Amino acid sequence: MTNLFDLSGKVAVVTGASSGLGVQFARALAGQGADLAILARRAERIEELKGEIEKSGVRCLAIKCDVTQVSQIKDAVEKIKDFYGKIDILVNNAGTAGAAPAESQTDETWRSTIDLNLSAVYFCSREVGKIMIEQQYGKIVNIGSIHSTVAMSGSTLTGYCASKGGVLMLTKALANEWAKYNITVNAIGPAYFPSEMTQNAFAREGFAQAIQAYCPMKRPGKEGELYGALIYFASDASSYTTGQLLSVDGGWTAI
Repeated sequence: MTNLFDLSGKVAVVTGASSGLGVQFARALAGQGADLAILARRAERIEELKGEIEKSGVRCLAIKCDVTQVSQIKDAVEKIKDFYGKIDILVNNAGTAGAAPAESQTDETWRSTIDLNLSAVYFCSREVGKIMIEQQYGKIVNIGSIHSTVAMSGSTLTGYCASKGGVLMLTKALANEWAKYNITVNAIGPAYFPSEMTQNAFAREGFAQAIQAYCPMKRPGKEGELYGALIYFASDASSYTTGQLLSVDGGWTAI
């Protein structure tokens, strides 16, 4: 039987690959045989990851890119196309927490959260989507959140929830529009996983108790527990799955 999860010969792009889940996603894709293009603002971080990934026997292109800047996205996509000749997989991972009380949140905090968590997902998808439409093939994986569908009592995540809710509907809309081109668009909805972005939340007083209260498994996620969802959506195992959000949350959104 063919290994439906094998990504050998595929080219995968991961945004926000300088830390946290982005690093993990790049490693997971490389582990299944995909060649990588990793994007982030911190060039030294992705160069280090590039060296690690290449030791696993696949190719890796590291590109400094601020995905809130459309011109930089276009330049990055052009470099990837020139280097590999195609793009099969896009993982829209770059994001920010943007936590602030709604009544005192600054205009800049709101705009920067929407720009990175939602607008950048659209712009990256649009530019890579042009190549996927030409190829008549593509797998787009957006990183949403449990907060794509639920808020949390006592939180100050209005901007974040709005942006991740937008990612869910963007996923559905693009899936509907691009299905005729053999492009699937899906999203992963993680609960809380330790990372650079969530370290402030984990350090906050009462946060461990909140996880105990809201998560049936009574714990945060662990490294590796998002890999299955990612590889499923990035591979041909999900050839008839599109427009879906898969929550990887220890049962958080089942309550």
